[in-house]
Amino acid sequence: MSNALNLQKIRATAALVAPYVVRTPTHRWRSLEIDRLLGRDAEVHLKLELFQQSGTFKARGAVAHVLGLSAGARERGVTAVSAGNHAIAVAYAANVLGASAKVVMQNTASPARIEAARAFGAEVVMEEPGPKAFALAEQIAKDEGRTFIHPFEGLTTALGTAGVGLELCEQVTDLDVVLVAVGGGGLAAGVSSAVKLMQPECEVIGIEPEGADSIGRSVAAGSPQTMTPNTIADSLAPPMALPFSFEVCRNNIDQLVTISDDAMRDAMSLLFREMKFAVEPACAATTAALIGPLREQLEGKRVGAILCGSNMHLEGFVALVAGH
Repeated sequence: MSNALNLQKIRATAALVAPYVVRTPTHRWRSLEIDRLLGRDAEVHLKLELFQQSGTFKARGAVAHVLGLSAGARERGVTAVSAGNHAIAVAYAANVLGASAKVVMQNTASPARIEAARAFGAEVVMEEPGPKAFALAEQIAKDEGRTFIHPFEGLTTALGTAGVGLELCEQVTDLDVVLVAVGGGGLAAGVSSAVKLMQPECEVIGIEPEGADSIGRSVAAGSPQTMTPNTIADSLAPPMALPFSFEVCRNNIDQLVTISDDAMRDAMSLLFREMKFAVEPACAATTAALIGPLREQLEGKRVGAILCGSNMHLEGFVALVAGH
């Protein structure tokens, strides 16, 4: 499995998707408040993946999948299941690459995310979260001949998301620690692989919501586990871990840390005050860990923190931040 995610393949995938994705910038985070919270010796570099096409890192894996389809498969189209961001990314990838998309979105998804997927031309079908949504997407794939693009599992997804880590390591050298949000593990698998190949001495810390720690539970159990998630970070809340992403995360992530919903709300507020970003909870997860449970551990360290993306409407942002 480690050979499947080698640097040559990561670079090749990054070059393949480059015409369709953004090489997102990094930002050295300096301010009176962040100095007060972390101390002046900490050096924090934010990887701004919220500037990515479709609003999140997921565009990288989605584009890689559609580019890998045969002409016939692309003609038949693609499908996906998502709380929002993956559906938007698959809709985007299909749109720019001349395929059709029929996506299943959870009926808890925000209207703004549903409209974003439709804006890229996708047909949107609603279903209850969890197994029913996955089953419906798989049935659509079977009945209509569409290719199912999984939201986080598999080599192609990891090779796509590895581009985030590849870019970060090219943009900021000699990192001590990289912080990455963990849901199903698709982003964390790719990022951790790239970081360990590019900067082997760098520690990778995965950040999970307390109510959706499927990878942490799976590492403790030694095999992929299922759970019923309960968190405001719906983008980090799949109902299960799966073998490929679990194994890559277990091999490459040095530490897993959980953070509360309230900690994400505090981080959302901080990012709004300091960076003027109105982000969703998943995007704030690394910041929540940075100023919370990892605060002392990261003192004096050179840190890369990935802001994984955000499709958040204003009303939802205000409601969440005010929800203490």
